[in-house]
Amino acid sequence: MSATRGDGVPAAIQPDSGMSKTLHNGLQILELLVRHPNGLSLTEIAEAVGVHRTVAHRLVRTLEAHHLCRRDRFKRISLGTGLVRLAEPVEQDLRTLARPVLEELTDRTQATAHLVVREDAETVRMLMIVEPRRARMHVAFRPGQVDPIDRGSAGLALLAALPPVPGEREEVALARSRGFAVSYGEIASSVIGVSAVVPGARTQTSIGLSLFEAPDVDELGRTVLEAADRLATHLR
Repeated sequence: MSATRGDGVPAAIQPDSGMSKTLHNGLQILELLVRHPNGLSLTEIAEAVGVHRTVAHRLVRTLEAHHLCRRDRFKRISLGTGLVRLAEPVEQDLRTLARPVLEELTDRTQATAHLVVREDAETVRMLMIVEPRRARMHVAFRPGQVDPIDRGSAGLALLAALPPVPGEREEVALARSRGFAVSYGEIASSVIGVSAVVPGARTQTSIGLSLFEAPDVDELGRTVLEAADRLATHLR
């Protein structure tokens, strides 16, 4: 089971006897580079992963050979373009069908629209972001961002689609009663989230909006619900 740190970044997974430690360390490097888009030195990587610099060098060279990471002229290491090829098939049908729905939603509301999937028991992942084209300012997120499932409207909407459990947040029960979830400043300061679950999706999925002001949250909720139902129709 994975855990989540206070900043929403998954905590380190502890390898067990059934896992490959070398592969585990290589994946740790990729996860580390996700959090450092400007790159890291080999020494920084070795220290963060907890391996000798020689071991880190071999791991990075292997990842480089598969185009999963690269070095710039300053010898700083960052993610490589090979990851795009690996990621492209992931939920491709869902993303293809969701894009026009998200574009219509963001054009209608002039707010950032997002598609979020449940990653595991404790986290959700931002699968797709569509930003408004004409808004004076808007919320920006990084695709692939992982957040706790019990923080933010997307995760709350997913939890609300499940039967009630003891100790759940009041916001989950409220989302269950009205069909959409609302959060205030839980993922990013001053950002309001409004999300609804997509019925019948193969992977538990929510669609929603992130914005700085919401004068009529009920109207936004109805708009998001319509978008979720429309995507569900396309997925059938």
